Amino acid sequence: MFEWLMGMGGDSARLEPILRIFKKMLMEGRHMFDLASNALLAGSDTEIIRKDLFKTDVSINKSERRIRRKLIVHASVYGTAEFPTCLVLMSIAKDAERIGDYCKNIYDLAYSRPADGSMILAEPLGETKEKLSALLAQTIQVYDAQDQVAARVTLRLADALENECDEHIHQLVMGKVKGEGKVICALAFRYFKRISSHAKNIMSSVVMPLDKLNYASEDDEKN
Repeated sequence: MFEWLMGMGGDSARLEPILRIFKKMLMEGRHMFDLASNALLAGSDTEIIRKDLFKTDVSINKSERRIRRKLIVHASVYGTAEFPTCLVLMSIAKDAERIGDYCKNIYDLAYSRPADGSMILAEPLGETKEKLSALLAQTIQVYDAQDQVAARVTLRLADALENECDEHIHQLVMGKVKGEGKVICALAFRYFKRISSHAKNIMSSVVMPLDKLNYASEDDEKN
């Protein structure tokens, strides 16, 4: 697990407690996404979901702060050789935290659903939701295994999902589709895209050096 840390000069055994906290953040982020998107698309009771959603978000935020503190101590104790590893973990911990924030945005949209529950593009939204939930699950699995081949496959899936979101947003903004809940749908696709982007940033740490972190797609285009 996390063989890349060895190549960067880090010691995976020393960092194992931090890595466990980070994996927990990823799992909680996917849980939040499923809760929030079900509230929006499946009509789940928003008040029943609310307590679980915000309790999980608080847990994610606390985990990010714990990781920051532990990384500061780690770098102070083990010196400059550990700085690249600490920078990577600091960056992707922020990505994991931002996933939780966008899940709250999706949850907020549930309060604005049309009274009859009908929304234009509800079916494409549901399909994208399922793809994104699966992508978040893959992110956890691939990161845990540090499988570079699977990571690149997951990155391409994330790119395709983001392109789908952009196309639906374009259709809505240009008025090419009409019906109830246009603004809600456009925002939902936007939040879905941002969650995918943060998951992609996390995946890029498996296959990219520090200076190219978060730029996996641009690197693939050049190659």
